[in-house]
Amino acid sequence: MGASDYAKREACFGRLIFTEMCPAETGPMIKTEEELLESGLEVVDLADLSRLANRPRRERDDTAQMRGMDRLARCFVETPETILQELANAAVAMCGADSAGISMERDERTEELYYQWVATAGVYTTFLDAMLPREPSACTVCLHRRAPQHFRVGKRFFDILGVEAAEVMDGILLPWEIDEMRGTIFVIAHGRTEAFDIEDLRLMQVLASIAAAGIRQQRQQARLVEQARATATATMANELAHQINNPLQSLTNLLFLAEQREGVGDERSLAVKMKDDFGRLSGVVKELLELPRRGMAR
Repeated sequence: MGASDYAKREACFGRLIFTEMCPAETGPMIKTEEELLESGLEVVDLADLSRLANRPRRERDDTAQMRGMDRLARCFVETPETILQELANAAVAMCGADSAGISMERDERTEELYYQWVATAGVYTTFLDAMLPREPSACTVCLHRRAPQHFRVGKRFFDILGVEAAEVMDGILLPWEIDEMRGTIFVIAHGRTEAFDIEDLRLMQVLASIAAAGIRQQRQQARLVEQARATATATMANELAHQINNPLQSLTNLLFLAEQREGVGDERSLAVKMKDDFGRLSGVVKELLELPRRGMAR
């Protein structure tokens, strides 16, 4: 597939703006293994565990891994807003990876800006918040197959995206899904071809489950904060309205009396003119007083 088959699109990769080479809307999407290889991606389903099971087992510090899981558990309870980053850090430490990360389908996704890396660690740390296309993508394959994948990423892929990044010589990619949110979690080795074994896959399956739960908790926390903010705003508005309303009523009564007086032209004309302004202010106060009730209705 030549460069002429791609349409240039502007996209955001982390904090850098680059010209992304994405499949044109009228062209075929990259789906087959041959097309993936042409784009620099090798993605193999790990349903056949022999691909990892036949590798030599690497030495592990079981105590360190238990401590790592304990840190994740405490983070989930004490600082849930940092759980995704802690998961990426844990994946690097526990699996001996060079890089790790978590991707997520964007709420307002397009074909060109479909996935966002919401946590990164290791060599790929600088790619936090990177946004990537739906195709070509190992994430798309992983989510479609709904199973762990072994993957490699060559220079061709990064050339298509127009970025410089360390190639992926060995990687494990797992899907996660919670409610209507989906994404992947991955570990990567940049200079080793057999960095991970079957135990790393099992550990990553646990981390994938924690990632899904962590994202749900973050979303729920964000909703609670927004609700609390809305409630606090409505309460402040209500208090302000009451503070304004009492003197406003007194002034309105004075205006009414001034308007009814006879023989004082200037005073009466001024009262008539101010009546409209005070009427608009009364309307604002009424709106403020309605805010708490609207909030409760929602």
